Amino acid sequence: MQLNDEAVKKWLAKDLMDLLIRLGIIAFLVYICIRIFEPFMALMLWALILAVALYPIHQRLASRLGGHQGRAATLIVLCGLLLIGGPLGILGGSFANRINDMNTTYQEQGIKIKQADPAVADWPIVGKRIYQLWNQAARDLPALLEEFKPQLERIFKFLLGMAASTAGDLLKFLLSLIVAGIMMAYGQSGSLAMQRIICRLAGPKTGGQLHTLSTATIRSVAVGVIGVAFIQALLMGIGFVWAGVPAAGVLAVIALLMGIAQLPGAILSLPVIGYIWWSGDSTLSNVFFTIYLVVAGMADNFLKPLLLGRGVDAPMPVILLGALGGMVTSGIMGLFIGAVLLGVGYQIFMAWVEQGETPTDEKAEAPVAETTNG
Repeated sequence: MQLNDEAVKKWLAKDLMDLLIRLGIIAFLVYICIRIFEPFMALMLWALILAVALYPIHQRLASRLGGHQGRAATLIVLCGLLLIGGPLGILGGSFANRINDMNTTYQEQGIKIKQADPAVADWPIVGKRIYQLWNQAARDLPALLEEFKPQLERIFKFLLGMAASTAGDLLKFLLSLIVAGIMMAYGQSGSLAMQRIICRLAGPKTGGQLHTLSTATIRSVAVGVIGVAFIQALLMGIGFVWAGVPAAGVLAVIALLMGIAQLPGAILSLPVIGYIWWSGDSTLSNVFFTIYLVVAGMADNFLKPLLLGRGVDAPMPVILLGALGGMVTSGIMGLFIGAVLLGVGYQIFMAWVEQGETPTDEKAEAPVAETTNG
């Protein structure tokens, strides 16, 4: 007993102290590394998502270029900068300008509502009620706005923050595309290193499965959901800008969110087409814009079979929550990163749940039988 007490005292005096010092040093190094890497976290995550999503295309292109990985990555990056960078800059500028104009109008003039047209009262069933509420808002809106001024100012500050971060997010996206090209050029060694890290954390058997599952989920969500929604929103946004539709950038963001939620783009494009014909002359340009927006609003019907090679295992509510949460916390870029990361996290969690013990039929039916007999 004495020897055991002496051994415990020795362990507490020396070995435990050494262990605590080592753990403290490791925790300090991890904290410092995270703080140093934190400014580049979003950019590197988005670059990794792009690299994983575009890697199959990169490999096909590299095989046609004689196996030159660097040339294939450079070609993909240049095409992305030319085809996406220009339209994205136009839409981002339109979005930021619209938010700034709204805030300027609110600060200088406030929000004004005109008196309702008397014809509104003739609408069936609800016409008179809408007419009364409309006129009441037109008379008492300044006092109402003054009452809710703090809430409105917080909303406008949030929108201004999004508008201010739009330019930075666009620059981060272009930089992340370049970084993704570097990752794709060294894709084989990078994939092997990532697999070794996951295997070291989760074990050889589970690590390989998690690596495969994470890669497949990133590609299905980033290409099949985010990619389709992004391309469709970009096509619709370009049409809004060409047609001179107000708040084209804001409408493009709405189209992006609708695409992530798997809602048809025609829900947004058809009212815009109606506005174009209502506000302008019946000219040939209106016919062109109508055809273009109809095609852009239905683009997801042929983009999904083209880009979505496999089903998306993560449920749509999970992807939508990830997109909205990412946009609130990290701006426009967080919209993409949040959807992908939450989808990957969901898949990994469900894979962990499936590895647990499942109740047999006898165990599952026993409580039911007991309840019936009782």
